[in-house]
Amino acid sequence: MSGLSVAVLQPGYLPWLGFFDQMRAVDVFVYYDDVQFDKHSWRNRNRIKSPSGQPQWLTVPVLHQGFPRIIDVQIDNRMPWSRKHLGTIRQFYSRAPYLSTYLPCLEHLLTRNWTHLVDLDLALSQQLAEWLGITSFTTRSSELDIQGERSERLLRLCQHFGADTYLSGNAAQAYLDVELFERNGIQVVWQNYRHPTYPQINGEFIPYLSALDLLLNCGPDSATVLADPKGTSN
Repeated sequence: MSGLSVAVLQPGYLPWLGFFDQMRAVDVFVYYDDVQFDKHSWRNRNRIKSPSGQPQWLTVPVLHQGFPRIIDVQIDNRMPWSRKHLGTIRQFYSRAPYLSTYLPCLEHLLTRNWTHLVDLDLALSQQLAEWLGITSFTTRSSELDIQGERSERLLRLCQHFGADTYLSGNAAQAYLDVELFERNGIQVVWQNYRHPTYPQINGEFIPYLSALDLLLNCGPDSATVLADPKGTSN
């Protein structure tokens, strides 16, 4: 991609590699944090690999009524969720070569006194991005005061930064008005993400886990795996 590129994604809890692939590939990455929260999405949960070789959910309990925006969703701290998550990660990845490298910082972040889900998500995402060697500029849609419906708002976000390229995940092909972008001189590029394989403990390789799985297994090589998935192998 030439010129200035933008990606816009809803924040997630310990996101997967495709999330960070978009962040890595653009100049400006916008956390789409003021759209409607979906309880059954990736905003408050993700998966890691269990010793049995199966994926295991880590879910942050939340308090919400009706149809709140992501930025308004509060964490249900009546449950010791962070302690449980840390214990699960420590147990499941006890044999992972880089657990001791990342666990102290992860523990520090998870055990802070979080009240809102979005703040937790962004703090973790920014830390994972740093570990993955990503230096793209990031911001939040809630801080930009840019309105509009679906494609129109995404277009205006791109225009706000003077972008000529909008990078989007393939799922948006079902609704994104590509012609609207083209009429305004912005090219839409589809991510077409190819998930890498890499050395992974606990049996047969499982894709589409939290990016934390890559980091705990591959450590400083994780940035290379993310940037060049064709060059990796299990």
